[in-house]
Formats: sequence, structure tokens, C-alpha cells
Amino acid sequence: MSKKYFGTDGIRGRVGEYPITPDFMLKLGWAAGMAFRKMGACKVLVGKDTRISGYMFESALEAGLTSAGADVMLLGPMPTPAIAYLSRTFQAEAGIVISASHNPHDDNGIKFFSGQGTKLPDELELMIEELLDTPMTVVESSKIGKVSRINDASGRYIEFCKSSVPTGTSFSGLKIVIDCAHGATYKVAPSVFRELGAEVVVLSAQPNGLNINDNCGSTHMGQLQAAVLAEHADLGIAFDGDGDRVLMVDHTGTIVDGDELLFIIARDLHERGKLQGGVVGTLMSNLGLELALAELSIPFIRANVGDRYVIAELLERNWLVGGENSGHIVCFNHTTTGDAIIAALQVLMALRARNEGLAQTRQALRKCPQVLINVRFGGGENPLEHPAVKEASARVTQAMAGRGRVLLRKSGTEPLVRVMVEGEDETQVRSYAEELAKLVSEVSA
Repeated sequence: MSKKYFGTDGIRGRVGEYPITPDFMLKLGWAAGMAFRKMGACKVLVGKDTRISGYMFESALEAGLTSAGADVMLLGPMPTPAIAYLSRTFQAEAGIVISASHNPHDDNGIKFFSGQGTKLPDELELMIEELLDTPMTVVESSKIGKVSRINDASGRYIEFCKSSVPTGTSFSGLKIVIDCAHGATYKVAPSVFRELGAEVVVLSAQPNGLNINDNCGSTHMGQLQAAVLAEHADLGIAFDGDGDRVLMVDHTGTIVDGDELLFIIARDLHERGKLQGGVVGTLMSNLGLELALAELSIPFIRANVGDRYVIAELLERNWLVGGENSGHIVCFNHTTTGDAIIAALQVLMALRARNEGLAQTRQALRKCPQVLINVRFGGGENPLEHPAVKEASARVTQAMAGRGRVLLRKSGTEPLVRVMVEGEDETQVRSYAEELAKLVSEVSA
């Protein structure tokens, strides 16, 4: 399949540039509606984040879906994982999210979920792609779809998040600062933690359509670090624009990344005998995560970078937990996709079980120094296939004797080779990374 439109994170692009335009959204809505209708009665949920172009794209998508005979239920601004959950709850054929996740406001995109809250089947994606290349027709007037709005969507999702922790759970006595990135979690996240008893200080929860992810949220942690220290809070929680990524800050203002959060969750499940298999990370997961899990005899495998690949590996192995160092964490024992609020709740439960603070708990994972150097190259021969680069990479890997690793990979969006080396000795790691980056640059010249 070409995957022309259905990439790892859905369709993504800058507003006003092909293919993310109102015309494209109209046609995509129609193509999706036609494809979904082949399964019988068609009900599609549509949610969005808070960026201003979401209003325009929501209207275009709605028009396309209804013109194909699909009924549309509008959710308004909601986290991406909420659409996955509500698609199951309302027994819809599909859920659609209008969002560009952690990107700035002038980007936007779209992501599909099946009625089970999972990625669309490949054959359905292919059908939509094929329909995009055919003339758009409208069903007869008696079969045009209807549009309604779900007014209690936030309340339903809040209760779902709370259900991921045992009944009677109370975080009373815990002071938390939450950074909502002026994004899709701005309504629901503060309510979830407050209703579970925590004292909550809220940052970046006044979206105006233009300020999503703007120097806030999980991509800009400085504001949260300062607030945790100023408020003498126990910890801070940062979400991204669409609520599928989470990072934290401990009481000292130190950032706790996705690898560390994943370890905390996995270890807690392991200690309670509920882990079921091992843990899926990615090629960019820190070596320290792998070593820490190995000390607990927990299997660990690496998937390609991207939530789709993590989820695919989890499904293939029937495992429960996986994630990325960016904070995209999947807990299959509670949901079908990465969910930042639910992941944060699992971390808090793990801290409560050990009667520890985040700063103490995170120390069980000793992160290895990791150096990443981006090397620009021309459009010619792939430098990663050069014999000298292969030989040097193998030599460095052998020299680290299983206590370090080398990763050379081409960027999927830019003419860059990413040279990453990690190991236990920072000076050695930096020296190896600079040596490899220099070689890649020389063979690319």
C-alpha cells in the first residue's frame, strides 16, 4: 500500500499547503464516508484540538462525510485518546481527530480510529485512498447524513480516565502542577486530578486558537519547572496539544521523560504480577531503560520510532505496555492508544504503592549518556550504505562490548542523517558520536 495519506501519525501538514486545505478535507470526508458506509449504517465521531484552523476543517470534514451519507457526531475540543475511547462507547464506525499534536498552531492534520479505537484496517485505508482519486458525488437528498453534538463528551471521558485507577483512590495531600499546553486537555485534565483528591495548579489552559504548544506543554518544559518550584509542589505534569504525550517534573524541577515514566509503570505492573510479557520501546529509547528492565528480568524490544510501530509490536506479542521517550505511552490494560492522562495516573498509582516521591522513584533507572548529531547530506548516495560508515559503526559497537549502542538513521522529513551513540561513559560516547558524524559528513560531500 502506498500510504500516500495515512502515515505513522495520520495526515499532517501546514495549513494552506497541499494536502491540508479545506478542499482536501471536504474530499477526504466524502471518501471516508463512502468507505465507512460500505460497512452498513455509518456513524462517525469527530473531535479536534484547540488550534484555530480546526473550526474550518471540522466544517469541511462534516460536509464531506454527510454528503456521502454518514451521520456525524461532533465532540468539540477533546484529547486524541478520548476520540478513540468514545468511538467504542458510541459504537461508531470510526472516529476522526483534527489535530497536529505537539506542532505549532499553523500546522494541522487528521487521524483516524476504527470503531474499536484502533488504527483503521489497511484495506479500509486503501479504499479511502482510491476514492480520493475519483470524482466526488453526493448521495440523494433522503440519504444525506445528519449532524449532532455530544454535549457530555468531556464528562464521559473524565469518568473513563478515573476508572483506570481503583475505586476509592484518593490523591489527597498531593500537590500537582498541570501544564495543558493550551490544548485539548485544558478542560478534562484538571478535573480528573481534582476529582481524585489532588490539589491542582493549572498552567496554559486558556486556548485562543493561536497559542497551542506555544512555549508550554511537553515540548517546552521551562514554565512547568519554574511553577513546581514556586508552588512547592510534589510534581508537575505536562501534556502536548492533543493529549497523547506526557512528561513530568519532580519536586526539584528535574524533567522526567517518557523512558523513565514507562519504567515506573512497567515496574509497578511487574511487582503486582500484572505486566503480561515485556515492554516495547523504540530505537531512540535510552539504553538505561533496557538495562534497568533487564535487572528485573523484564523482556524489552525496540520498535521503529512512532506510536503506530509501538502499538503493532504490542499487539503482535500480546503485551500491555510500551512507549517513546517523547512521552507517548500506551497502557493496553486500560485503553487502545497512547493516553497522556491515563499514563500519568498510572505513574501516580505506582508512586503511591511505593510510598515514594517521583524524584526517589526515578532513580531506579540510570539513564546512559546519549549524544545525537544531525548531519546534512545531499540527495545522492545514501551515506549509511558507504563501506567506511558501516565499518566504523561496527567497530564502535564492538568496542562498547554490549554496554552501549550506535544508531545511524536517515530522517523521514529532512535530508539529515541522525548519528546517535549512547553508553555508560559520556566522554567516550561523545568522542564516538563526533567521529561517526565526521565520517558521515565526509562521505556525503
